[in-house]
Amino acid sequence: MKSLSNNQITIIILAAGASSRMGRPKQLLPWEKTSLLDHAIRTAKSSDAMEVITVLGANADLIKSHLKEGEAYIENPLWQSGLGSSIACGVTELLQSGKAISGVLIMLADQPLIDFKYLNSLIRTSTENKNKIIATAYKNRAGVPALFPKIYFDDLLKLNKDFGAKQLLEREGNEVITISTGHCIMDIDTEEDYEQIKQRNETEI
Repeated sequence: MKSLSNNQITIIILAAGASSRMGRPKQLLPWEKTSLLDHAIRTAKSSDAMEVITVLGANADLIKSHLKEGEAYIENPLWQSGLGSSIACGVTELLQSGKAISGVLIMLADQPLIDFKYLNSLIRTSTENKNKIIATAYKNRAGVPALFPKIYFDDLLKLNKDFGAKQLLEREGNEVITISTGHCIMDIDTEEDYEQIKQRNETEI
């Protein structure tokens, strides 16, 4: 049972990239008994968030064919403009849906060591600090996964190639609370990254 199921937080999973450094759609790379994207969706759905939506772009038709029935997604026609445009696309879709939403939690499809407990810690911190951005602590900055309350939706709608979530987090530094993931904040951009993180995960299971 989801202890915070009435929190009205929607998770937006960003999975629109072309994986140019990987050379193949990393969203579909095998992870445990599934794929990276399916693992991210399962993780998000295991959290206390109200709903989960995935933003697709490059290779959308191929990736859609691997989604399970009932898994919500939208396509970003401007995916080549970067992550900011996919965030704006997702928030636009949510606002047009007319649902009551108190915030959006942005996460990536290529950070498989992030678990639902960490997502819940972001959600819990947000409920205690309703107008603050709750972000992940990197070495010298704040980043995603990050939870933006509703008062930032207008800013999220304006994200684009030149001004993305990174710049928004930097601009709003005094309004950002960061949480550490420990060793779990590893992205997969190359085959070397993939093999390294997969080996690490298999060792820890």
